[in-house]
Amino acid sequence: MSEFSVAVIGASQDRRKFGNKAVRAYLEFGYTVFPVNPKESLIEGLTTYPNIAAIPSRVDFVSLYVPPAVGLQLLPAIAAKEPKELWLNPGSESDELIEAAADLHLRAIVACSLLALGMSPGDFPA
Repeated sequence: MSEFSVAVIGASQDRRKFGNKAVRAYLEFGYTVFPVNPKESLIEGLTTYPNIAAIPSRVDFVSLYVPPAVGLQLLPAIAAKEPKELWLNPGSESDELIEAAADLHLRAIVACSLLALGMSPGDFPA
């Protein structure tokens, strides 16, 4: 297990989607990656969890790739994991979600987590 762990909520088997590119990027950087998607069982060779509560260990970071309305519903379970940061990737953010995250004392960062790693989505071809 690496020094840092990340839950990618909205992870996908579709290698064209950002939720998949994020899984690959975090793996490349040596993170322990927990893909979260209730409809998948395996993504990039990793066991996929139906929700963040099902992850059996700590989660340092959460990277969100779901619409804001879905993210709002997931916030209490995310907060229960006490991540250091919640990354709201483009398309997952809304003013309401940012406020709700703050109310739950989550450190929300509105930015592309791939770019924060120093990578571009184009670095991960389908």
